[in-house]
Amino acid sequence: MEHLTLDTFKQKVFNFDKNQDWKYEGQVPAIIDFYADWCGPCKMVAPILEELEKEYGGKIKVFKVDTEQEQQLAGMFGIRSIPSILFVPMDGTPQMAQGALPKPTFEKVIDEVLLGKTAEA
Repeated sequence: MEHLTLDTFKQKVFNFDKNQDWKYEGQVPAIIDFYADWCGPCKMVAPILEELEKEYGGKIKVFKVDTEQEQQLAGMFGIRSIPSILFVPMDGTPQMAQGALPKPTFEKVIDEVLLGKTAEA
């Protein structure tokens, strides 16, 4: 998992200096975890995200943004509570989820929103 600063965010996720409208800069869909070190639920989510990044083997990227260090980024996304998780598909608008989600919920969103798989009937 990679920690983002304002500069690396512009390179790897969205260069808001160049683009008015959302344009994702990455090569694979991403999950951005807005967290803080003092946040208990954030500590529960971190190992789940690490597992998922390994299990999906390069099909997704997980980034972390420390809301204490990167207040401007947190402000841009209107982060009011943490953890806040931003799911970033290759095309389309990112989707924000709040709170410590269980692993099956992450898997469902990764499969449907990020990888575009439809649920098997």
